[in-house]
Amino acid sequence: MIKSMTGYGRYELAQDNRKITVELKSVNHRYLDLTVKMPKKFNFFEAAIRNQMKKYIQRGKVDVFISYEDDSENTLTVHYNSELAAEYQKHLEQMAAQFQLENDIRVSTLSRYPEVLTMEEKPMDEEEWGTLLENCVEKASEQFVANRVTEGEHLYHDLMEKLSHMEVNVDRIEARAPQIIAEYREKLNAKVAELLGDKQIDESRIATEIVLFADKICTDEETVRLRSHIRSMRNTLQQEESIGRKLDFIAQEMNREANTILSKANDLETSDIAIDLKTEIEKIREQIQNVE
Repeated sequence: MIKSMTGYGRYELAQDNRKITVELKSVNHRYLDLTVKMPKKFNFFEAAIRNQMKKYIQRGKVDVFISYEDDSENTLTVHYNSELAAEYQKHLEQMAAQFQLENDIRVSTLSRYPEVLTMEEKPMDEEEWGTLLENCVEKASEQFVANRVTEGEHLYHDLMEKLSHMEVNVDRIEARAPQIIAEYREKLNAKVAELLGDKQIDESRIATEIVLFADKICTDEETVRLRSHIRSMRNTLQQEESIGRKLDFIAQEMNREANTILSKANDLETSDIAIDLKTEIEKIREQIQNVE
């Protein structure tokens, strides 16, 4: 079943006061354009996330949003900069000696000096967070793909319906072809009779003119190739892999055949049918732009 390039997936994983949320959104794109937005502390995992996502997605502009919350206790630690504290102490003693001041420095006073005591976040457990993140990305991706498949089913039925309508129009063009030649023969005979009156008409000359006309307007090759393209597109729609580019190529070939039929048409009804064909092909091409 085909997949749409537009999709959405979201998964939230909570474990031991830690929560990770992964959200995926995608729109049409010629290739795979993957953008990952996440906290800086997760930058280490970006390459792994991209490789994991490529297992589920082949085409589309995909935005990945990752957020996290950590409500665990003792996530912060106090860092004591002993070297800086010693520098402060040394210079304060120099000031006291230089200006003959009382050295009243206490521990509580020195601890308030900038950067002596600082609060720092404990280093993250990369293996633990990596496992949580991998599981969350996997679940979000599965939901994302399921959403794309659902959209793809609608595209599939719509495309199949349009292909059936195209086949009906091809049948009409083929059925109309002998009628055009018969009508041309009648008009030619009537015109010759009008010009020559009772004089004898050269049937071979008329036959030659009809053959030339029939060859000029013949669209047998185009309709045969068009039927082949319709069958090819139907078969391609049954495939499981990424088929968007192949469908686009087939649609281009369909459009080429329809243009040729329209250019050869020497009949109003056939021209109308060819225009209808081109309209359907253009609708198909628009829908194909959303197929992965």
